[in-house]
Amino acid sequence: MSSVSLKGVVKHYGAKHPVIHGVDLDIRDGEFMVFVGPSGCGKSTLLRMIAGLEDLTAGQLHIGERLANDVAPAERRIAMVFQSYALYPHMTVYDNMAFALKLAGHKPDEVRQMVERAAAILQLTPLLKRKPKELSGGQRQRVAIGRAIVRKPEVFLFDEPLSNLDASLRVQMRVEISRLHQELNTTMIYVTHDQVEAMTLGERIAVFNGGRIEQVGAPLALYNNPANLFVAGFLGSPKMNFIPGEVMAAGPHFVAVMAAGGAVIEVAAQGGEAQRGERVTIGIRAEHMALRPAAVLEDQLKPQEDNLLQATVGHVEYLGDLSIVYAALPGVDDMVAVKQAAEGLQPAPGSAVRLHLPAGRCLLFDSDGQAYARAM
Repeated sequence: MSSVSLKGVVKHYGAKHPVIHGVDLDIRDGEFMVFVGPSGCGKSTLLRMIAGLEDLTAGQLHIGERLANDVAPAERRIAMVFQSYALYPHMTVYDNMAFALKLAGHKPDEVRQMVERAAAILQLTPLLKRKPKELSGGQRQRVAIGRAIVRKPEVFLFDEPLSNLDASLRVQMRVEISRLHQELNTTMIYVTHDQVEAMTLGERIAVFNGGRIEQVGAPLALYNNPANLFVAGFLGSPKMNFIPGEVMAAGPHFVAVMAAGGAVIEVAAQGGEAQRGERVTIGIRAEHMALRPAAVLEDQLKPQEDNLLQATVGHVEYLGDLSIVYAALPGVDDMVAVKQAAEGLQPAPGSAVRLHLPAGRCLLFDSDGQAYARAM
């Protein structure tokens, strides 16, 4: 096993095409790190640089204790699993997994033992005599992973390996890859644009945007305490609701914001530097808001429910155990989403409702999109 360290890593394709802008990142020995971000953000390019398939324009890459900038890909003790399975169609599963070992000069008995061990880990033993055309998509991807395992690499690299699979197979393969990491305890770096994969697989997540890392941390830490609007909007399904507003008052442990429509929303944030009149954005997750009927009288509201917005229901998605209510706010372009239990209030499209925003569940972002610290 090996750690991976990136110091000031830069990648340009010619002077006019910068792709990676000075990335610094330390990946611990045995860690499962996920690179996540939208298409074109540079995450796959960085993975290929770690693999040695792309050169570094500047910076340093260490794999273990060794500076790997000029080390050939075959000598980096790394195995890469691609989006396409890249299996040899004329070979059996056994031969696909054994091919690289035979080229490396291993004895037949060694090859057989290594392939059978990997096949047992991935539950491929009954399939060793089949050819790729006789396998499902999930089985082919397991063969591709098995081909990597037999080489006993110090670092596994996964480049969007599940994007060609249907939804149910992706769930199954996520479980299998997580189990594989627990069993092998090898450093794994996994690239995806799917935030569900990132949240469920990674011990830590690096969120990429425009060739830079916006934030690194544990999945729940990034979900609950995003550093900026980009991270807040990228992680979560549906994405975090954003409500623009203006600072009306601030103290050490709160900021009062006049939101669109004229309602004042209090946010539990460290507002010492907030200035009256500053443009800010309130962020809140769909599961943290609650619907209230518009007809409820003021004296029937609970004392803690003073953070209320008037809204109009636009659309409702029924998902069995829960529903997602999309509602329009005055002066806000995008509808906000509210997750409701199936037995909760189910308003009809076009009906008026109130949205309760608990102060402790709201996040606040300044005019540059950076998050205010939460109130302690």
